[in-house]
Amino acid sequence: MNAYAALAQVYDSLMPAQAYPAWADSCDALFRPRGIKTVLDLACGTGRLSWLLAEKGYEVIGADLSSDMLAEAMAAGEGRSVPIRPMFICQAMEELDLYGTVQAAVCSMDGMNYLEPAALKEAVRRVRLFMEPGGVFFFDVHTPEKLRKLDGRTFFSESEEAYCVWSAACPPESEACQYHVEVFTRMGKLWRRSSEEHLEYLHAPEWLRRTLEEAGFSEVRICGGLPLRERRAEDERLFFAAFL
Repeated sequence: MNAYAALAQVYDSLMPAQAYPAWADSCDALFRPRGIKTVLDLACGTGRLSWLLAEKGYEVIGADLSSDMLAEAMAAGEGRSVPIRPMFICQAMEELDLYGTVQAAVCSMDGMNYLEPAALKEAVRRVRLFMEPGGVFFFDVHTPEKLRKLDGRTFFSESEEAYCVWSAACPPESEACQYHVEVFTRMGKLWRRSSEEHLEYLHAPEWLRRTLEEAGFSEVRICGGLPLRERRAEDERLFFAAFL
C-alpha cells in the first residue's frame, strides 16, 4: 500500500487545522495532572500535534511509517521556538523500538484504524513495553458502523495548491474500508496527478478494550468527543484513554 506519499506535501492544506489544538488541549488535560513530561506521538504524520505538545512544554518523540510525512514534520519546525524540539523517527507502530521509556503515548486522527488486528495488538504491546508506570495511552478510532456506512461514497477536499478525491469501498462482509485516493497537485499552470491506496480496519470497541487490558492497562475509558465526554450511542468516532 502506497499511502501518504503524494499526500504528504499537501496533507496539511487539505486537513482541518482546528482538530489539532483540540487534541493538544485534551492531551494536556490528561497528562499534566499526572505529572507527565515525555510523550510518544504515534503515526504523527506531518507533526502538527507533536509541535503543539512541544509548545506546551512536553518532550515529544514523533513516530511515523512514512518518511515523506516525517520530512514535512521536520520542515514544520523552521522558525518555531519551543523549549525542547520534538525528535522524529521512522517506525511502524507494530515495530516500535525506543531507546528509553515515555510517560504517555497518543495516536490521533484514527491512526489506529490503519493497523490490522494482529498488528494493532503488537503495537499496543510495544506501547506498554516502553511506557513507565502511571502512564496513559490516548487514541481514537472510527467505529465499524461508520466505516461500513462509507461504502460507495466519494469525498472531495481542496485547497489553493491541491485537489483530492477519496473513493471508499467497505462491503458488508469486509473487515476493512479501502480508499482509492486521487491527488491533483498544482505545478505552476499544470496539475500533477498521483494515486494512493489506503486501508482502515474495523475494530470493535470492546475488542479494543480487551486488547488494552490484556496488554496490562488496568483502566480503560471510552469517550465520545473532544474535550473528552461521555460516550453516546450515535458517536461514530471513539476516544480511548488507557491507564497503567
